Amino acid sequence: MQDKEYLNIEDVNTVGKTVLVRIDVNSPIDPASKRILDDNRFRSHKQTFNKLRNSKVVVIAHQSRPGRNDFTTTEQHANKLSEILQRPVEYIDDIFGTRARQKIQKMETGDIIFLENVRFYSEEVLQRDPQTQGETIIVNKLTPYFDYFIMDAFAAAHRSQPSIVGFPQKIPSISGCLMEKEIKTLQKIKKEFKNTYFVLGGVKIKDSIDVINHLLENKTAEKIFVTGVVANTFLKAKGHKIGKPNTDLIKEISDTKQIQQAKKILKKHKNKIETPKDVAIEQNGQRKDIPINKIPQNKMIQDIGIETIADFTDKFKNCQAIVMNGPAGVFEKQKFAIGTNELVRTAAELNAYTIIGGGHICTAAEDACTKKQYDHISTGGGALMQFFTNKKLPALQALKNSKQKFKTKY
Repeated sequence: MQDKEYLNIEDVNTVGKTVLVRIDVNSPIDPASKRILDDNRFRSHKQTFNKLRNSKVVVIAHQSRPGRNDFTTTEQHANKLSEILQRPVEYIDDIFGTRARQKIQKMETGDIIFLENVRFYSEEVLQRDPQTQGETIIVNKLTPYFDYFIMDAFAAAHRSQPSIVGFPQKIPSISGCLMEKEIKTLQKIKKEFKNTYFVLGGVKIKDSIDVINHLLENKTAEKIFVTGVVANTFLKAKGHKIGKPNTDLIKEISDTKQIQQAKKILKKHKNKIETPKDVAIEQNGQRKDIPINKIPQNKMIQDIGIETIADFTDKFKNCQAIVMNGPAGVFEKQKFAIGTNELVRTAAELNAYTIIGGGHICTAAEDACTKKQYDHISTGGGALMQFFTNKKLPALQALKNSKQKFKTKY
């Protein structure tokens, strides 16, 4: 145990203890009914809660962020967790006020209470250093009531927010089962496989380019296949005329600096980056696949083309491991889901070690009935990608620091 950088739920006796568990059950919500549409993230935490059967468990989590139509209370989340665990989970419409604290004091072994959406508290959405987050009201009000803080929200592990990095400043902190599984699996990709391919899509241009640069500089990736708006950025960097709507979208999501960054990467690692040969647009209400040298200047690119799908999936056969993050196109529209669906289906059938991560691509994998065929389905998108950069995950660093700070209290 002394050699470990941080401790996990297996290392600590939590029987009879009062524990604060941070989970990530941020889920798609029906705007009208506020009903949770996907319970996969709830199920991913089941092992952690089973380990805590003989503890007093207080749950904190977030749902969306202020201003969005799926920003709501965690009442439905408490009900959903109760349904999955087949145990009572009581919702408290308070975060750290008198009502919440009195309820925590009266808990008995085996009880689970689910506090209000932590993002109802304004300081939770601020990204600040761990020391500052450790002095926030939520941390100071709640820490006196707990023996341990358990970090199990891998999907939020890339955020330096009070409910992620603040509590480890004040109480002994450990990782939950999900957090531990995620970290060990991703470390395996870094350490054990020499011929790993990454397939990066979606709209997070800057994040993806940071990841691509780090993967190639550190020789973690043998090949990188780009799709989605990330691919459009690289096509633009190669000098292709992708049209005003697509260039404007790149500027809106990120900035033109990312095109310059893509140029630098291509200049140094040209043979490592695979870009689309054709793309799909909408014409007269139908899908039309067009070579990249004939992209209409007034049309949005909505998917990779059929020729690209064939090219990419054929090349996938040469890898030992493959990591996929982000959709290849506007997969919410059936005719533009072909690229994403075919890539996830092919990857699932490979002999390689396969990982998918991020809500959108996991949904696509589920729609394509391939989800159970992957070696690992990560609950995180942003956290998954940040793990492969030179940036440390704030949550993981907080756990390491907590072990050093409270080493005599575990």
